[in-house]
Amino acid sequence: MDRLDSMSVVVNVAETGSLSAASKKIGVSVPTISRKLSDLEAHLNVELFQRSSRRMSLTEAGRSYVAACKRIIEQIEDAEREASGEYRTPTGDLTATSPWGIGHLHLLPLASEFLTVYPEINLRLLLSDRVLSPIENNIDVGIRIGPLPDSSMVATRIGSIRVVACASPAYLARRGTPVSLDNLSDHDCITVDEVGPPRVWKFVKDGVEVATPIRSRLTVSTSEAAVQAAVLGVGIARVMAYKMEAERRAGTLVVILEAFEKEPLPVQILYTERKPMPLKLRVFLNWLTPRLKARLAPFVA
Repeated sequence: MDRLDSMSVVVNVAETGSLSAASKKIGVSVPTISRKLSDLEAHLNVELFQRSSRRMSLTEAGRSYVAACKRIIEQIEDAEREASGEYRTPTGDLTATSPWGIGHLHLLPLASEFLTVYPEINLRLLLSDRVLSPIENNIDVGIRIGPLPDSSMVATRIGSIRVVACASPAYLARRGTPVSLDNLSDHDCITVDEVGPPRVWKFVKDGVEVATPIRSRLTVSTSEAAVQAAVLGVGIARVMAYKMEAERRAGTLVVILEAFEKEPLPVQILYTERKPMPLKLRVFLNWLTPRLKARLAPFVA
């Protein structure tokens, strides 16, 4: 039995919660993982997991064993990085993730510059509006917009983004510019369909959150499409400020109802703490943080 390989299997099953999820993550068949796990439990003469039809949970002995396995695996990985020079020269592979919009407009250009400066580092960018698991996707760095759930990852706040209501000058000339929330019900709105067209937009009035009824004339699947529809004069859209900034500067969209905007959403860079931190990760964080912060500065109220 390959003891280190078995330890890695146990850790992956513990982190993913099932044999099938661990199989997808490490590219090993479910029967092979099951056999290695059974062989290890027989070797240790202890049950590491409590099995159910949906999920596997660690026993008390399993929790202690997995914690020890993680320490051993981390020490081996650190030794390999040291031997390969990763702590002396920024080299190797990195994976970063962000929402699609901010990734397309901001992370990708910065990544392109970074690769020019650090030719020995390879980047994998996962641009998705879904929140991806750092463990299952081997993510080193993540960019998140909005409040964060409890996480073991280290978070650095780099700015905030306003959520704004906007419309084209032609639409406002034709229908008038709303100056109060009560006026919204008289206007055509463009909404983004996530689990169904929203019937209200939430604003703040006199320090209190207000759910304002709206009439959706057009529902689209992305905020980028909502911006384009607003440029075409369909109605009022409500999006994160950075997604309509180019149109605002071009004069094709105007921000309205600014006095009723909610607090800007926090933007944070997340990474898993590793000691010592690989040089490739340190230089990427040092490169990305000030530059992304500067790019986001115009979108804060």
